Amino acid sequence: MFDRAAWSGLRASTPLTLSERDLAELRGLNEPVSLAEVEAIYLPISRLLQLHVEATQTLRQATETFLGAPPAASTYVIGIAGSVAVGKSTFARVLRALVAHWPSHPKVALVTTDGFLLPNRELDARGLLARKGFPESYDVRRLIAFMSAVKSGDAAEAPVYSHQAYDIVAGKTQTVSQPDVLIVEGLNVLQTSDGQPGRAPRVFVSDYFDFSVYIDADERDIEAWYVARFEALREKVFRHPQSYFHRYASLTDEQARETAREIWRTINGVNLRDNIAPTRERARLVLEKGSDHAVRQVRLRRA
Repeated sequence: MFDRAAWSGLRASTPLTLSERDLAELRGLNEPVSLAEVEAIYLPISRLLQLHVEATQTLRQATETFLGAPPAASTYVIGIAGSVAVGKSTFARVLRALVAHWPSHPKVALVTTDGFLLPNRELDARGLLARKGFPESYDVRRLIAFMSAVKSGDAAEAPVYSHQAYDIVAGKTQTVSQPDVLIVEGLNVLQTSDGQPGRAPRVFVSDYFDFSVYIDADERDIEAWYVARFEALREKVFRHPQSYFHRYASLTDEQARETAREIWRTINGVNLRDNIAPTRERARLVLEKGSDHAVRQVRLRRA
């Protein structure tokens, strides 16, 4: 366990390769992150991951030598888990940018598991539309097949999700072809069950992870961040006529806050407590945020 100062000291000589302009393009809505945060928290993580990737490559090469086989390319997979509104997306984007600037210039891909949600029509048919984001709302088989293909060195297609339409974009995919590093970000990526009693898949997404990160915070803070993000979306995305949530654009400030709190109480908070938070201890690295979004404590599992 490390406090902020102790963790920051583990950066060693890792250079800061991002500018304020770069960071501005990577920040999510209502997800503040400063260059000081990158230096104190992200750079030690980048250094740790670089050491892990290099060691893993050496170990794989040793195995290939033992087998008398030619060197085979293999993707190092990093999983990022945590609640809605906790800052996973911004963390993933900043981490991707840092990893891509390592001296070896690795090819880095980023995929969110939102794309593997079942289409709204199917969720509606199963009575699961109100449980979107819960483990049972994902196409787990397709996600597992994607992970297996990537790990096998094959090109794989990930579905694309539109937050504006609140649905999968029909016919649109993201091609992932032999990246050196793949970052997989999602609510339930550390789960070991699909939420259906007696129907847990034999293989889990996390089985393909070489390293995993859980972003943590007090639930009261996450709820406050969710409400603030909802209000910001009401002023921007929700105003588009094509937005699934366009009906919320005309809400008053108080109505918007109460609607967001109700969604948190009935959906996101329940998912966090029942499905997401219980997976926290499975992560290799846990980042604990304070109410200002800054990481105040880091927990690293050595093995």
